[in-house]
Amino acid sequence: MAEKKLLGVDEALARILEQAQPLDSPETLPLARALGRTLAKDLMARRTQPPVDVSAMDGYAVRCADFSQPGARARLAGESAAGHGYGAPLKPGECVRIFTGAPVPAGADAILLQEDSIAESGLIGATAAPEPGRHIRTRGLDFLEGAPALGRGIRLGPAELALAAASNHAELCVARRPRVAILASGDELVAPGVEPGPSQIISCNNVAVAGFAESAGAEVIDLGIFRDDLADLKRGLAQARESRADVLVTLGGASVGDHDLLRPALAAEGMTLDFWRIAMRPGKPLIFGRLGEAFVLGLPGNPVASFVCALVFLAPLLRALQGDPEAGADKSERALLGVDLPANKARRDFMRAALSEDSAGRLIATPQPLQDSSLLTELVRSQALLLREIGAPAAGAGDPCRILRLR
Repeated sequence: MAEKKLLGVDEALARILEQAQPLDSPETLPLARALGRTLAKDLMARRTQPPVDVSAMDGYAVRCADFSQPGARARLAGESAAGHGYGAPLKPGECVRIFTGAPVPAGADAILLQEDSIAESGLIGATAAPEPGRHIRTRGLDFLEGAPALGRGIRLGPAELALAAASNHAELCVARRPRVAILASGDELVAPGVEPGPSQIISCNNVAVAGFAESAGAEVIDLGIFRDDLADLKRGLAQARESRADVLVTLGGASVGDHDLLRPALAAEGMTLDFWRIAMRPGKPLIFGRLGEAFVLGLPGNPVASFVCALVFLAPLLRALQGDPEAGADKSERALLGVDLPANKARRDFMRAALSEDSAGRLIATPQPLQDSSLLTELVRSQALLLREIGAPAAGAGDPCRILRLR
């Protein structure tokens, strides 16, 4: 197959996401267990916040009209504290000592700051005239009862949990976590901690992909390492079926060599292939299909290619399965090139790059000198992927570019 006929990255992602309907069987969790989960339905506020007008500062609740003349003073009639308001309307010529978060008494229309006040013999004067509405948080300023507080598909971080709690929700309906089974293949692979043979290497792709999956909210099932043997690979695929995985991620064995047996093994087990190989560097030999009800995402064996494909395809797939409407959103950012680059060829290039700022505070992306897809050290030294489109012309240092942050 000529590279010019390879499926484009954007089309590949679109074909993955159009099949990724939110999983069934949402669950209800207490707030304390919902961190990192995804809302399965819209959350409506069960109360109004603040429930009444409250003070934003320490000082005095006053009527601006009482301080319209220089030297005017108002009689101190009482106090309003958080949880203990002043229970009567404010009369003309009166003011109330008030604290942050305390209810503003009826009739008051401003807060005279403590540092702008003069207190003497039960009378309060002002060194700066109060302004109507100043330092008052009006009822419902944050949210109103019955209004949407959080939308379906949002990832629940500390701020979102705080809003849910303030909206008076003790429990949240969240999406089921996708189950991701990871199958690594290759006679050359051994597990970390095992002494490798002379021609063997340590399996690391499964660790990175598991990290991507967990970061995207998934539950990971590591099936282990399987040999470049059709029977052994079929045994691993049978284990994947038994695990009831929603997504099967295979690592390696997806290319065209004599020992790349993954596609034949998947075909023998009944996989429906959607596409194989895309116009992407690194990551060309990507597999996508279905094995029963499970999605199959076959990632390349080179560590950086596997990492980049997990970032570009696996993470959005997992977010989509949890109902995130922004799963496929373009997360690239604008930057400036730090070096000259030659014209790009027939695949979208994802170059590992370091980020810095110039004297004007502009973001500069400088590709690492070595872009071999086996080099993890260069990946760790990078903060972003520099995107080069198919057929992009030569570009010079300082020219605009697009980046995708790695962290």
